[in-house]
Amino acid sequence: MERDEETSGPMMEMCTNGGEETSNRRPIISGEPLDIEAYAALYKGRTKIMRLLFIANHCGGNHTIQLEALRMAYDEIKKGENTQLFRDVVNKINGRLGDKYGMDSTWCETIDRRAEQKKGKLENELSSYRTNLIKESIRMGYNDFGDFYYACGLLGDAFKNYIRTRDYCTTAKHIIHMCMNTILVSIEMGQFTHVSSYVNKAEQNPETLDPIVAAKLRCASGLAHLELKKYKLAARKFLDVNPELGNSYNEVIAPQDVATYGGLCALASFDRSELKAKVIDNINFRNFLELVPEVRELINDFYSSRYASCLEYLGSLRANLLLDIHLHDHVDTLYDQIRKKALIQYTLPFVSVDLSRMADAFKTSVSGLEKELEALITDNQIQARIDSHNKILYARHADQRNATFQKVLQMGNEFDRDVRAMLLRANLLKQEYHARLARKL
Repeated sequence: MERDEETSGPMMEMCTNGGEETSNRRPIISGEPLDIEAYAALYKGRTKIMRLLFIANHCGGNHTIQLEALRMAYDEIKKGENTQLFRDVVNKINGRLGDKYGMDSTWCETIDRRAEQKKGKLENELSSYRTNLIKESIRMGYNDFGDFYYACGLLGDAFKNYIRTRDYCTTAKHIIHMCMNTILVSIEMGQFTHVSSYVNKAEQNPETLDPIVAAKLRCASGLAHLELKKYKLAARKFLDVNPELGNSYNEVIAPQDVATYGGLCALASFDRSELKAKVIDNINFRNFLELVPEVRELINDFYSSRYASCLEYLGSLRANLLLDIHLHDHVDTLYDQIRKKALIQYTLPFVSVDLSRMADAFKTSVSGLEKELEALITDNQIQARIDSHNKILYARHADQRNATFQKVLQMGNEFDRDVRAMLLRANLLKQEYHARLARKL
């Protein structure tokens, strides 16, 4: 390879060997088969159940993982009050886990009966509050109804009741509480436009936000941007999450997810300088990356141009990322964007590149690499041409001499136009040939 002497950027180390793993900590998301028990322990509440069911539905025919996920979902559901979800899980298990994990009609009847009694009690209390016109009591009544419907799995009704508390909020804390409840239900329903709306509403009172609530709002906003495929905005939100978040938002997201979502979105959308300043040198985000060493290492490998190692980490993470309830739809797009950026970054400092060596670095064939480079050249993302016979990529640089002459000519023409305009104006003023304002009568 020949280095381009005119390139102002730093020379990048070209290395085809991956870096060694520097941490002995075993991440939850790794190249090994997903540890269902360790993964589920990161979450609580409804999201824990829904993530387990998602894994059971998308584990690619791995019956061991599927049954383990269903077993854990069954146990978790029985701690709550959602009988409809319980029946759905029993149908999915279909007797494969024995009698212990079969239909428990007695439990369902007990929970349903208790729910009817509780609903009646809440209706009576709310009716009394509305009669007495006590705003705080009415707010609490609607909030209790929202909690009740959420526990029963009736998300639409929960959303409506949480929204109704808005008219009875008297302090900024009440508004934030309403927004947080609404955001939680909206995430569960997949209504991410509502998530963005209520995040913005909660952030209108920044002086009343404590660091943990602010971190939760950034996580929710990051998820909304991720769902809308606004990866750069999503990365910025996840990168700004305060480490104080800890496990306090595990009804929605775990700190490991913040590292994974933020890291991959940043790799796919940030340029080299942004990656260094906002990810690698970000002390707060580094705390999250320590929880998922493989994501940390692939980011460092990408920045250091160790592409073979970076792509190897991505390959090992892929299967488990496809089992993530929020990330699965975006894995292919993110991986494609990261690979394109790696190809562009690899070729940037050089006048010529040996395609055989480049193919080795990217773990692909020369013919496959040619097709990828052709697409990038056609899309004007790489300024180069390919010598297919000798298998060499030649950079195509602009003629700096000609560009300088063109710029001088353009500046000369602009100067000539401005001078002519000034002379014309001076002559008009000299001849007093200008419009006069009519006097007001």
